Amino acid sequence: EILGGADTPYEKGVFNLEIIVPERYPFEPPKIRFLTPIYHPNIDSAGRICLDVLKLPPKGAWRPSLNISTLLTSIQLLMAEPNPDDPLMADISSEYKYNKQVFLMNAREW
Repeated sequence: EILGGADTPYEKGVFNLEIIVPERYPFEPPKIRFLTPIYHPNIDSAGRICLDVLKLPPKGAWRPSLNISTLLTSIQLLMAEPNPDDPLMADISSEYKYNKQVFLMNAREW
């Protein structure tokens, strides 16, 4: 589990994750998804996370020198700073870009 960061709409939230470590780790990234629902443009309703370090090159940035701790830190950073230009949830991304106050309210209440 990870905690929502201070000064984010997820503050004081506790988010459970599923981490599946493949046989080829560290040459293949672990599969990580949210089990706790979260309102976020880069995380879909199934908990899948759109984050480059969770994918192999050429589309991704995973490399064997990374570890699970680094990935969890990257996920916390993504929670604090969504990437609306690479969304899994287009409607939430649009809200984040064009109506941030509504996004923040929805994310807090989710």
